[in-house]
Parts: sequence; C-alpha cells; structure tokens
Amino acid sequence: MSAAAPTAPGRAVTRLAARQVRRPALVVATVTVGMSALVVATYARTVGDAAAAQALAALAGNPAVRTLFGEPVALDTAGGFAVWRTGTVLAVLLTTWGALATTRLTRGEEEAGRWDLLLAGRLTPAALLGRHLAVLTQAMASTGLLLAGALTALGTPTDGALLHATGLALAGLTAVAAAACAAQIFPTRAGATGATLAFLGVGLLARMVGDGVSALAWLRWLPPYGPLALSRPYHDDRWTPLLTQAVSAVALACIALVLAGRRDVRSGLLRPPAGRAPRRWLLGSVGAFAVRRAVRPLAGWSTGIGAYFLLIGLLAESLTGFLTDNPRFADLAARAGFAGLGTVEGYTATLFALLAVPVGAFATARLTAFAAAENTGRLTLLHAGPVSRARLLTAEVVATVAGTAVLVAVAAVATWAGTTTVGAGLPLTAALAGTVNALPVALLSAAAATLAVGLAPRAVATIGMLPTAGGFLLTATVDSVHAPAWVGSLSPYAHLAAVPATAPNWTAAGVMVTGAVAVMSAGSWAYARRDLRL
Repeated sequence: MSAAAPTAPGRAVTRLAARQVRRPALVVATVTVGMSALVVATYARTVGDAAAAQALAALAGNPAVRTLFGEPVALDTAGGFAVWRTGTVLAVLLTTWGALATTRLTRGEEEAGRWDLLLAGRLTPAALLGRHLAVLTQAMASTGLLLAGALTALGTPTDGALLHATGLALAGLTAVAAAACAAQIFPTRAGATGATLAFLGVGLLARMVGDGVSALAWLRWLPPYGPLALSRPYHDDRWTPLLTQAVSAVALACIALVLAGRRDVRSGLLRPPAGRAPRRWLLGSVGAFAVRRAVRPLAGWSTGIGAYFLLIGLLAESLTGFLTDNPRFADLAARAGFAGLGTVEGYTATLFALLAVPVGAFATARLTAFAAAENTGRLTLLHAGPVSRARLLTAEVVATVAGTAVLVAVAAVATWAGTTTVGAGLPLTAALAGTVNALPVALLSAAAATLAVGLAPRAVATIGMLPTAGGFLLTATVDSVHAPAWVGSLSPYAHLAAVPATAPNWTAAGVMVTGAVAVMSAGSWAYARRDLRL
C-alpha cells in the first residue's frame, strides 16, 4: 500500500487532464478522420478519370496554386488527392487545437491558481507538465491511428496512409511542445497562446513560400507544416522529413520540461519590468477598458491576416492568367472545389469567403478571454462596482465587433496592395466590398460566443466557432457528397454572394446581421441573470 501511494497523485493528475481534453479531442479526431474519408470516398465523382487527374496535376503545378494549396503529389490516386485537398487544413486544425489546449491546461490552470495545491505536494512542476504532455501526446497519436485505419479501410495504400497520419500527428505534437515552451516563458496564458500562434503562422507562411518559390524550397524543412509536404505520401513515402519533425517536437518538449523547473510558480521566465511608470491609457471607462484589452490581440491578428491576404493579392495575376489560357483547368478546379478562379474578381471572392473563419475566430477568442477573466476572478472588482453585468458584456461585444471590422479592412487593403503590385487591377472599393461581404458570417460567430457567455461559459470557444468553422465544414461536406439543397442551406456560406465578382446578397446579409444582433441581446440578457463563476 505504501509503495503505491507516491504514484497516486500523478495518476489522479493524468486522469484529470484526460477528462479535460477528451471531448474536444474526440471532436477534432472526428473532423480529421471524417474529412479525409469523405474526400477519398468521393474521389471518383470529384476527379473522374486518370486524364482529369493529370490535368488537375498540371493545374496544381502552377506556382500560385502550389503556394495556396500545397505541392500536388499523386493526384491520380484517392489518397494523394485527399492529402492535397485536406492535408494543410487538417494540419492547421490539429496544431491550433493542440496549442490552445496546451496553454489552457498548463499556463491557464496555473494562472488561475488551481495548480497551487498540486505543486505544494509531491509533484514537481516538470512532473506536472510532463503528465499533461503525455495526455496530449496520446490524443494526437490516437487521432493519427484512427486516420490511418480509416484511410486503409477505404482502400488507399497502407504506407501512404501511415505516413500521412503520422505527419499530421507529429505536426500536432510539435505545436503542443511549442505551446508548453511558451507556457514556461510567458507569465500569462494570453502571452503564451499568442506566441505559439505566431510560431504556427510563421511556419504556415514558410510552407507557402517554400512551395511557391523554388529558390526558397528549403523553407519547407521548417516545422510544423513544411515536413508534411516533403514526405510526399502515396508517391515517394519519405519518412526522413517526419524524423526531423519528431526531433523538433521532442527537443521542444525537453526544453519545456527543463524550463518548468527553473521558474517560480505562477510566473514565467519573462517578467514585466518592476517600477515602470503607470499606464493609464484607456482606463477611464468600461468601454475604453474593453478596447484596451483588445488592442494587442487585434494587432497580432491584423499582422497575420494582412500577411496572408497580401500574398493572395501577389498571386492573383499568376493564377488567373494561367486559368484564362487553360479553360479546361478552370473547369477541373471547379470540380475540385475551387470554382471561380479564372478572374481576379472570382479568385478574390473565393478566398474572401474564407476570411470569415479567422475573423470569427478572433471574435470567439475575445469573448472566450472575457469568460476566462470572470472564471479567474479578474472581473470581481468590476462586478462589485456600480456597473451592470450587461454593460460589461456589451462593452466587450462592441469592442470585439469593432475589431472584426478592422480585420476585414486590413484584409481588403492587403489584397488591394498585392494586386496593385502585380498589376492585377483590383480596385480598393472592390476589395472592401469582398471582405465586408464575409463580415455577417463572422458576426454570427461573435453572436454565438456571446450567447455561450450567458448560457454555457465553459463552451464559448466551441459554440462560437460553429457558424464559421462549422459552417465551412458543412458546406465542404455537402458539396462533396451532393447532399440535398436544404442541408447546404443550413450553412451561412450558402447565402454569401461571390463578391466582388457578383453583387452582394443584401437580403441574406441583412438577415444574418439582424439574427446576430438578436442573439447577442439574448446572450447579454442571460449573462445578467445567471450566477457568476468565480
């Protein structure tokens, strides 16, 4: 009995960590396996025959297409087409979830004070961190195993299925390890999360540039996304790039464990300077304080979105010119799910629709932070003052909505600057019309997150992303399986016009904005009437 006692706290921590991640991990695994299986199962209908696959490979050989969608490999096979169509999307999904889950379970729990008693006992900070990393590693490995099994069961070669699934799992593990490092360096969850997402954003841009510019192909060796392309599943089946990915993940995890023992509890290796002058800007009112809390995250999101859409604009002339000269390829692109790429207006309209996902993620993140501030007690003094809870939430929502407007403006200006640089001829007004067209969908995410703050504050992130990320997945699924039209109409993307290629659908936009305002009001009402979570 005494021999087993020292390990009991460790097992309890492991079980708690597994309980905290099991539901979101199951959702992520289901989406990962489901998307890949769906593309494989519908490959024959999507591509058709070997000639069409070869023509699609020629289309994907264009530098602009490689930059956006990755290097085309083995498109004449169902597995290779699934990797090209979903590989990058799923890698971003796994890495983003891994990073957010890691900072929430480690730095977030420690920042809230829920690790104090654990660390006062037998467990050291490194041991506590190691058990959480083990749980997240198991979640990523399970996702990879399920994906490999599904792809093999659908008839794709086992070697390619194992390689692709292993690559995605290792990408997720690299993000987990990077987030664990950031959680030791930064004293707050927000700082650790921001640094990790910046790392992932730089890695994604490096992969895109490496795929599109031959002279910079070496950038594809940078984790976590580049090695996935270099492994070339279902064609060359290279394991060496994934070995470098594994080494990166292990090295980052070891660094995190070492750093965990070299800092004080509830602090990071980076400490704010002591004795600095007070910063009283934007502290004069509840609304100003909400703006102050949003400024720094907004700057980071603006940088990432601006860089991506600048690249989109720079690629406009190359891609549209190629498709104009090869109309057969434009038809194949439409069959592969990338319609309207033959003109600058159609090309930008297709990508502007996707803008709703990151903008909705920004809105959801801000309201998730608000719920976390309540849960950790940082809003207690405000709640005790002469300020209603409805006013607090309204100020946060207004600041968040203003931030979404800034992000769509940044995307428009960046795209216009890129197209102007290459002489593609997209007016700034057209770019603004295209990005603003996606704003109503992003507002639905803000509304869903607001409602979650009032009714289910522990699920703000999940509920908030349903209209944008969930709607996008529903649209992709409906297009792939040719589901009934009414199923597709449940997604807000089905009601977006292809602006600036066509005129806006004012009726649909008005309905979405009106619905968003109504849901936000309901969320504020519910928040004012529920008990506080302190």
